[in-house]
Amino acid sequence: MPILALGISFPRAPIELLERLAFTDDDLAKASRRVGDLEGLEEAVVLSTCNRVEVYGSVASYHAGFLALKRLLAETRGIDPDELAGPLYAHWEQQAAEHLFAVAAGLDSLVLGETQIHAQVREALRRAEAEGTAGPALTALFHAAGRAGRRVRQETSLGAAPDALVALAATLAEAALGRLAGRQVVVVGAGQIAGLAVKHLRARNVGPVRILNRSLEHARALAARTDSEAGELHTLARALVSADLVVSATGAAGLVVHRDEVARAIAARPSRPLVLVDLAVPRDVDPEVASVDGVRVIDIVALRDRIVADREEGAADDLARARRIVDEEVRRWVLRRRGDELAPLIRSIRRRGDEVVRAELERHAARLAGLTPDERQAVEALARGIAAKLLHDPIVGLKERSEPGADRLYARLLAELLGIDPDAP
Repeated sequence: MPILALGISFPRAPIELLERLAFTDDDLAKASRRVGDLEGLEEAVVLSTCNRVEVYGSVASYHAGFLALKRLLAETRGIDPDELAGPLYAHWEQQAAEHLFAVAAGLDSLVLGETQIHAQVREALRRAEAEGTAGPALTALFHAAGRAGRRVRQETSLGAAPDALVALAATLAEAALGRLAGRQVVVVGAGQIAGLAVKHLRARNVGPVRILNRSLEHARALAARTDSEAGELHTLARALVSADLVVSATGAAGLVVHRDEVARAIAARPSRPLVLVDLAVPRDVDPEVASVDGVRVIDIVALRDRIVADREEGAADDLARARRIVDEEVRRWVLRRRGDELAPLIRSIRRRGDEVVRAELERHAARLAGLTPDERQAVEALARGIAAKLLHDPIVGLKERSEPGADRLYARLLAELLGIDPDAP
């Protein structure tokens, strides 16, 4: 069955819509249960990250698959389908592969070449396999995407700075505060992004760093690695009073930093500005916090606009090489996929070539009778090699031109020209 991808991502969608579309673990389980009920949908994998929500499906047809995947997105997240109409994009078969491979390689990310998305692509497939919604078609597609991503990171330098987003956030925070050296910092969260934030801030000689997290154990683990203090999340209101900079990067489904507690903190320290950096999607910081006097909020939207403007500067050679790698891996996947679908016909074509070789050898048997066994073997190998080379290009062309779900025009035409039944096993 053909493959169709539907999605919404950061270049085309407002952050508010991406926040509402983001899948939690419970949402992914709900979506998996829904897959079997949707007509025209055989397999499905959901890829939900900070900057995109995409669903890949093995579908009966474009129309049926489009409706099924759109319903899966809308119903699972409780969103009116009409809200998806503008930013929603669709990729069919080879275009779906080209898109996913570029995503896995970090070529469709906020930070060009970022490495986290590669792991997220693998995790999306793992979850779908665990839920029973990923079959052979999507499993092969996602494995091939993973290979493309690995090659880009191994053969180019695009993945050399996976924390560029956090580095930019630190730069903007420093510009807003004037300097970071000696500043008191609160980091909310204890995951990978929070760890990167502490690393970049320590490099700028910030003052004491306090890490707050719902899990005190996780906060202590990060604090021990970074020479920081640890605390529980419920102490955030008190920590805001003394902080100069707050960086929030949790995986929470709702807001973590609220306007009222920020306003109270500012009232207790009226002469000191406060900068909040929100690296989370869905957002951790209430957008209304920006309306409090003396507060500057740097969120993912501000970072996105800055990065998109500068993303390709200085990376032209690596970017061109990465895109060639993606093209090579897409072609490899296409040939393998078409080869699997057309395997019966290809076997028939090769049998036809063998039959022609045998017939010609038998026709000239008398003229070959005087050859030694080694000489005859060489002649037979030469004949088979010529036949194989003559059939190679038509078979490759057949794989490249035959779309799953189409009427297999090229397959039928080639079979007819060779005198073969295209439907024969």
